[in-house]
Amino acid sequence: MISPNLKRLLLIIGLILATLALAFALFSFFKKTAPTTYIPPSGGQTPGGQLPTAGEREPGANLTTTTGGLTPGNNVISSNVPGTPPSYYQPTASQQVVSDQISYPSIGTGGNMRYYDVNDGKFYRLASDGQVKAMSGQVFYNVQKITWSKSNDKAILEYPDGNKILYNFEKQTQITIPKHWEDFSFSPDSSQFASKSIGLSPENRWLTITNDDGTGTKLIEPLGENANKVTVSWSPSRQVVAFSRTGEPLGADRQEILFIGLNNENFKSAIVEGEDFRPLWSPTGKRLLYSVYSGRTNYVPELWIVDSYGDNIGGNRQTIKLNTWADKCTFQSDLVLYCAVPRSLPQGAGILPEVANGIYDDIYKVDLSTGLRVTVPTDGDYQINELSYDKINNRLFFTADNNNGMFEVKM
Repeated sequence: MISPNLKRLLLIIGLILATLALAFALFSFFKKTAPTTYIPPSGGQTPGGQLPTAGEREPGANLTTTTGGLTPGNNVISSNVPGTPPSYYQPTASQQVVSDQISYPSIGTGGNMRYYDVNDGKFYRLASDGQVKAMSGQVFYNVQKITWSKSNDKAILEYPDGNKILYNFEKQTQITIPKHWEDFSFSPDSSQFASKSIGLSPENRWLTITNDDGTGTKLIEPLGENANKVTVSWSPSRQVVAFSRTGEPLGADRQEILFIGLNNENFKSAIVEGEDFRPLWSPTGKRLLYSVYSGRTNYVPELWIVDSYGDNIGGNRQTIKLNTWADKCTFQSDLVLYCAVPRSLPQGAGILPEVANGIYDDIYKVDLSTGLRVTVPTDGDYQINELSYDKINNRLFFTADNNNGMFEVKM
């Protein structure tokens, strides 16, 4: 007969052997199913996938505006899903093409780069052959803000004392703009510009459009108390002239963006997951890039893309999973995008962008049809503030806070 002590010992040994067998089985299972580490091929690129969708569009009822007279549309879209990792390709050389202290660069007709020289107060044009020529013999001292036209050499210049002018560099003429007009955007053909006319009383505050000679001002929508919720941005399709954040209240970290047309159209709306909505139109106006921040992103900005034309407004919303602001991006086409992305962002950078000062940026090229993202290495460390793409000569321009001048990357 087996003694009780021996029986207890055999039971303990059996439990130990069973535990070891189970541990070995689990180890073998996870070793087979664990993902392998991808090693980029010699070409330098890693494979990309479809950009993550934000869910199917759901039918919604017509909504009512809060205040200010702006009319919302409908449709609701669900939240985002995780994105795809970045990938890389071999470095592309960048070079400095202008060494002066410049501001507000913009691509003009023929791929020429236009800019304002802070030191001498003149405007210059950088041609594709590298030649720099003054756009006017006139000096414009202490220009504070510049809004360029899209297809002609015209610009609205704003000064610290509140004075504003529209200067036509082709005709060398200027007109004075009322001081109480602000937030300008030119039409696609540059024959008109949109603005907010901010009267002293709420009933005298309007979204307006005006001919480029200062005539024919037309009232588009009353702004009321909501002027600070309207972003003036004329679409390349000419369909939309502004965005308004006066849609149906949706709770924290979620808002409805209304699309405002020229003729009181009842466009559909878009739902965005965050605050500080910053839009950027694609070249045709059929897609819209924007950045927002929320508690989900630790209050740092995140990029999204959404359809923005006709009946498709608000559809196919996708997160790009790059933490930067939309105004640090530029489109190559409706399907290709370049963005300057800070290498790191502290929590709360969306609320207070100044905390990102001093952080270097990397330039990413994003294929919006596949989700593939590749870096465009430069020859140094830059705090990029302006990014522009010249489609005629296939080159990228950027300026930086920590370096004077303008830099070019031939793509």
